[in-house]
Order: sequence, then C-alpha cells, then structure tokens
Amino acid sequence: MSGTSIDLAAEGGGVSLSGENLSYVIVALAFALVALGFAAMFVQSVLRTGRGTPKMQEIAGAVQEGASAYLIRQFRTLAIFVVIAVVLLFLLPVHATENETLVKIGRSAFFIVGAIFSSFIGGAGMALATRANLRVAAAAGEEGGREKAMGIAFRTGGVVGFLTVGLGLFGAALVVWIFKEDAPTVLEGFGFGAALLAMFMRVGGGIFTKAADVGADLVGKVEQGIPEDDPRNAATIADNVGDNVGDCAGMAADLFESYAVTLVAALILGQAAFGQDGLIFPLIVSTIGVLIAIIGVFITRLRKSDRNALTAINRAFYISAAISAIAVAVVSFLYLPDTFAGFGDTGIAEDILASDRNPQLVAIGAVIIGIVLAAAIQALTGYFTETNRRPVQDIGKSSQTGAATVVLAGISVGLESAVYSALLLGAGVYGAFLLGGSSLTLSLFAVALAGTGLLTTVGVIVAMDTFGPISDNAQGIAEMSGDIDERGARTLTELDAVGNTTKAITKGIAIATAVLAATALFGSYTNSLADSMADAGVTDTAAEILSVLNIANPRSLVGLLVGAAVVFLFSGLAINAVSRSAGAVVMEVRRQFREFPGIMDYTQRPEYGRVVDICTRDAQRELLTPGLLAILAPIAVGFGLGPGALAAYLAGAIGAGTLMAVFLSNSGGAWDNAKKLVEDGAFGGKGSEAHAATVIGDTVGDPFKDTAGPAINPLLKVMNLVSLLIAPAVVAVSYGDDASVGVRVGVAVLAVAIIAGAVIWSKRKPISMGDDAATASAAGAADTAKAAQDARETSTSRVKDNV
Repeated sequence: MSGTSIDLAAEGGGVSLSGENLSYVIVALAFALVALGFAAMFVQSVLRTGRGTPKMQEIAGAVQEGASAYLIRQFRTLAIFVVIAVVLLFLLPVHATENETLVKIGRSAFFIVGAIFSSFIGGAGMALATRANLRVAAAAGEEGGREKAMGIAFRTGGVVGFLTVGLGLFGAALVVWIFKEDAPTVLEGFGFGAALLAMFMRVGGGIFTKAADVGADLVGKVEQGIPEDDPRNAATIADNVGDNVGDCAGMAADLFESYAVTLVAALILGQAAFGQDGLIFPLIVSTIGVLIAIIGVFITRLRKSDRNALTAINRAFYISAAISAIAVAVVSFLYLPDTFAGFGDTGIAEDILASDRNPQLVAIGAVIIGIVLAAAIQALTGYFTETNRRPVQDIGKSSQTGAATVVLAGISVGLESAVYSALLLGAGVYGAFLLGGSSLTLSLFAVALAGTGLLTTVGVIVAMDTFGPISDNAQGIAEMSGDIDERGARTLTELDAVGNTTKAITKGIAIATAVLAATALFGSYTNSLADSMADAGVTDTAAEILSVLNIANPRSLVGLLVGAAVVFLFSGLAINAVSRSAGAVVMEVRRQFREFPGIMDYTQRPEYGRVVDICTRDAQRELLTPGLLAILAPIAVGFGLGPGALAAYLAGAIGAGTLMAVFLSNSGGAWDNAKKLVEDGAFGGKGSEAHAATVIGDTVGDPFKDTAGPAINPLLKVMNLVSLLIAPAVVAVSYGDDASVGVRVGVAVLAVAIIAGAVIWSKRKPISMGDDAATASAAGAADTAKAAQDARETSTSRVKDNV
C-alpha cells in the first residue's frame, strides 16, 4: 500500500494548470485582496473612536513608543538570519526539474515574502493594538461602555484576522499562479519564512513580556502591596509593552504561520495526490475562510443579556464554524467529481484512482473533522481555564494553604488537560487518516485538508487572540491614569478575564494546527525521500523507505528520543531566559523603590525606561539559542544518523511537543484566572495571603503560557520544514554516487558544535544580568529584604491612603 502511493505520488507533479483551474487561482487572489480591503476599513473604524483623557493618551503613547522601539530592534536582529537562510536555501538541492535554477530562486524569494508577511502582520497588529487599547479604556467609561469596549477590542482583532487570511491566501495563490507544477517546492520556502520569523518573534516577544510581568508582580503586588498596573511600579510600562510585543505581534505572526504552513502542506500533498486539482481545492477552501472571517467578525456582538463577552465570542465562533462546514460541503459537490476516475488525466496517483471512496465525501469529512476539532479544543481549553469552571476554582481554593499548593494544583490541571487534548487531537488526525482508506497518499492529504478546514475559522480565531492583550492593556491604562469610574473598571476587569480565556483557547487551537500541519508535512517528507532516492539511483524506493522508517532500527529509536528531548530543552531554555531577565527586572524595581522613597507617595516618578531597556536587551540576547536549536538539531540528526532517524526525530518532536505545549499553555492560563478569581473577592480578595499565593502561581505560569508553550507551535513546523528542505541533500550524501561519510559526519559535528556552544553560552550567563547586578551585593540585598518586609507590614494602609 505505502510503496505504491509513495512511488506514484512522485509522478503526479508535472502537469500545467488548465484554464479553468487558473481562473480559480485568480478568484483566490481577488478574495485575498477583499480581506485586505476589510482590514483597511476596520482600521479606520477603530481609529475613529474616542481616545480618552490626556493622561490616558500619555500612558498609551509611552506603550506605543516602547513597543515600536522593541520591534524595530528585533527586526534588525532577525535580518541576519533571513540573509543566511536565503543563501542556504539557494544552495540546497531540489528534486529534478526542468527549471531547477528558477525554482531555487523562487523558493528563496518567497522565503523572504513569507518572512515579510509574518513580520508585517505581527507589526501591524501590534501597532493597531497599541492604539486600540486606549480607545477600549475610554469606551468602557461611556454609556453602554461594556458593549462599545468589547466591540472595539474585537474589531481590532478582526483586522489582524483579515491580514492573516488575506496575506496567507495571497502568497500561496501567487506561488501557484507563477510556478504552477513547481509550486510545491517554492511553497516550502514561503512556509519556512513565515514559520521561522514567527518562532523568533514568539520567543523574543514572550521573553520580553513575561520578564516584565513577573518582575512587576513579584515586587509590586507581593513585596510592596500595590495593585497591578499601579503607576508607582517601574515595570508597569514594560509590562504593557510586553503584552503587545508578545501576545499581539508574536501570537499574530504565530497564527499567520500556522495558516500559511497548513495551507502549504495541503498544496504539497494535494499535488502529489491529484496533480493540478490538488493544488486548487485547498485554495478554494481557504477562499471560503475569507468569507467566514468577514461574517464571523461582523456577527460578534455583545448583547446586554450575555453573561460576559465570552458568550458573544463563542456564539459567533460556533455560527461561523457551522457556516464554514455548509459552504465547504456545497463547494465540494460543485467542484469535485463523485469518483476519483472523474478527475481525468491530471496526474492523479494510481492507488487513489483505484479507490472506491467518494472524493466529495472525503473532502467534506476531512474539513468537518478540522472544524469540529477546533470547536472541541475551544470547549476543552475553556473548561480548564475559565474562572467559573472547577479546575480554576480548585486552584483558587488551594490558595488558602499557600503558594506551594497553588503551584501543585496548576501543574496537575496542566498535565491532565494535556492528556485529553492529545487524545482529541489524535482522534482528529486518525479520523482524517481513515478517510483515505487503502491509499496512504489520500489519507495524508485528508489530514492536511482537516487542518485547512480548521483554519477556515482562523479570522475569528485571530480576533479572539488579539482581543486578550488589548483588554489587558486597556485595564492597565485605566488603572494607571485613574480616569475611569467604578462601572468602567468592572467592565475592563471582565474583559481582561475573558481575554485570558480567549488567549488560552487560541493557543490550544494553534497547537491543533501545529499537529495537523506537522503530520501533513511528515507525509511530504516521505514523498521527498522517495523522489530524492529515485534521483540517487535507488531502484525500490518503497522498500528502502519502509526499511529506514522501521522503529526497531536503533538509529530511528535514537532519533525519536532526540526529537522529544529537543522539545524539553527548547522549553527549558525559554523558561530559563524569562527567569534570568525577570531577575534583572526585580532587582531594578527594588532598587528604584529603595533609592527613590518618594515613589510610594507620588512625589517621585519611577524610571520606566530602565525596565524597558532591560527587557529589550535580554529578549534579543536570549532568543538566539532556542532559534539555533530549532534549525540545527534536524540538520545534526539528518546528516549524522540518516533520513530514517530524521523521520523518527520528527515523530518524537510532534508527540512530546503536543503534550508539552498543552501542559504549559493550560496550566499557565488556569493560574492566571485563579488569580483573577481571588482578585474579584474570593478567598479574601486582594491583599490577602490567598492573593499573594495566586500571584506566585501566576508568575510561575507566565513563561509557561506566553513564552515556552506558544513557541512550541512554530518550533514543530520549523523543524518539519527544515527536514523537508534538507531531505534531498541528506539522501544525496547517503545514497548513490554522491554518498560521502565524511560530508555527513562533518555537517553533523558542525551543527552539534554550534548547538552545544550556544547552550553553554546561554547557561553561563548570570541569573541577574545587566549594569544593575551591583544592586545584588550583600548590603544591597539586606536593604532590599528589609524594605520588602516593611512594605509587607504596611501594605494595607498604603493601599488605602494612596490608591
């Protein structure tokens, strides 16, 4: 079975697009431009709303300035990686084609396009979010503020959603239009560019935001007893900047690369299975996603009867999902024949041609599985992270016995949720796989199509995600300015709590797309091995692939273990980076409270810029090691142990990465909302021992849910795409006339040496970095400890007198 599908999949690629199918590509390009037009329209709608008081505008301006400065510095750093990657992509071999040089140029060029699109979506989303947060804060204090504030926040997220579907569809359709039968190879570059930039933005932004957040909470809430976002805390501006560079810019880029890479995987496998028709149908499904994004954003309206904003968001999401399923069903019946023989001579693989499956039902089933999977992930994640559900309430109850039990309860919730999420994702992947029947090629295409179906709702999903940091920032601006009444403050608190849940939900859905895309790309990797082995002179490629993929082979087992281990190392590096940077922030904020006693009575102003500088510097420095690990580890395994071990490496990374990402994301989200639960008055409310315990739990969860956990999504896709790109080179030095043990060993040793050097360099850095390290001297530490103790003893009276 597998041998036939793999061999014949390689024959389905050399067919030019017909006139009719070319028209579908042009329609897809047109709809992509429509999405971009709606994005521009919504930008104007958001910017026309009220900007609040001068004090609100001053605070928001500082956040805008800090976020923009950080992002510009990050793009300068990442430009070096882009240049290196472009050169390497051009040097890597491609499967034999008549236009080899042109295809290499196209792959490198569209790598740049993917990187630029990913950067632009992150930057544009952040730029609008730093303007919308002010407007949400202002709207919350007006008549009908609950509905107005929620509408502004969600419409802003809608802009990012439209940019995601618009640019993702435009890039993919443009590649198909220009390169036709060579499009899959060029699309590898497009997807790699999107994924690589997203991973760096996710890691760098996550380190920045959580270092500031942890430092602000530990010193402000726990030691000084002042509220969150209190202007006396020097880390508050950096914390609000971090929400934008991490949760807006980083997550927007992450969701864009999820969309782009999933579509790329569907197009690659689609052509392998169906020739030109396999290139077109995923584009049609993605075009439907543009319409769903428009409908979903427009119907998301908060009613006065709704319990909270999450009710309105969930309602719009489920309606959008239902409409998407119906639309895909209609298009499947209109575009696809009822038998595979009905496709005609378009390069369809022979094992698929012999299948008795109905193409229409296979397509509809795969897309519906993806849509249902998104809805199920949303419900499951909501259960483990919403404040009115038992898991979060149990964590809140555990706060009555201290921080240790809060941490233990949160870890338990995260571990349990990872099991159920993994089973759900496994059921979705296997359900889509079963649709292919006896054809492995068709089964893998169905998995990719399920991912494309899930992402028909990506416009709404991205809006949900961006809603979270905007609401968080709006509450911070309102609290720092003091220009908001009690009703408006309640509205912003409600929106912030809902935002925590929507962020957790979208992270769960992003993880689902990572699993589907990685599984589909794994199928693309085996197809690439078959093509490359045939080029190297292997006569029975099917038998050879089955041999190298045998898990009983010690090489494969080692590869699997290394793949799982890399996920753990990557997560540890990201969390440790936050810990070190947060240590520097804590020392700086403590220093300011100690050296400027007038801060507490508002007679002296904190030096906000110092903390922003610390977070910016550390984020740029710390993202290097995780990035090198993601790129070089597959190279080391592939060249060192061979193509079979590299396949096992990917399997190990997918399995461990899925569990780790869900665990980190959901435990962090549950800790955050447990803190919100106590702050709303449960178990003693703000200032109580229970509150201090949940703050500790939240600070532990911050790098879990906003740095390491979300970064695993692009990590999996980057490693899969790197493996796909190097597969021809790995096969070339392992088989045939070009086989060379020396080259293999040399490349592997060099990659391992660079990884080891980066990790050692990272681990040798001190726990508290920067010029402020001197404040950690013995005398300074004693003074700080005494000041912290005094602050704790008088925190209640200070809050009453000054806040």
